[in-house]
Amino acid sequence: MTTVTLPTVPPPPQSRGTASALPLPGRYTVAPGRSLVELTAWYGPLPTRRRRITLASAALTVPDDSERPALRFEFEGLDRADAPVALTSEDIEPLDGGRQLQLTGDLELRGILFPALLRLRVVERADDRLLVVGTARLPYRLLRRATGFRLGLLRPATRLRLLVAAEFA
Repeated sequence: MTTVTLPTVPPPPQSRGTASALPLPGRYTVAPGRSLVELTAWYGPLPTRRRRITLASAALTVPDDSERPALRFEFEGLDRADAPVALTSEDIEPLDGGRQLQLTGDLELRGILFPALLRLRVVERADDRLLVVGTARLPYRLLRRATGFRLGLLRPATRLRLLVAAEFA
C-alpha cells in the first residue's frame, strides 16, 4: 500500500472588510483631468437640468490600523454663493463582495451639513489605484429648505443626482 500526500489548499485570505475593496494603506488623491462630476435635476421621470461641475480636490485616506477610511470630495461651481461645497464620509461599507462601496456621509453646503448616501461602483482596483463611478441622490425640497440651495425659479425639481467618477492614485 502506498501513501500519497496531497497538496493542501490554503484557506482563503482573511477578509480585510472595507480594506478589501480599497487600495493599500496611504493617502490617495485625484489628479487634474481624471474626474467627472455632473449634477442632474429631475422632476418626476424627466431631467430638467444637467451640468458639469468642477472637482476642486478629492482625497481618499486608507489607514493601516483599525481606524476607518475617509473620503472627501470638494466641488467648485455647485452653488452660486461661491461657498465651498464638500462631500465627506468616514463610513465606507463594501457591498457585493467589494465591487461596490456605500458611503454614508455629509454634504457641506453653505456651512450646513446635509446627510447624503453615495454608492460607488469599483471599476478598477490595484494596490496603488482605485477607479470608481457612483451617484448620490438628494431630495431637492429638503436640501433647499435645509441649506437655501436653489437651482433657479424656472427649474422645477423633485430630486438631484450627483454623478461622480474619479481615479484615486
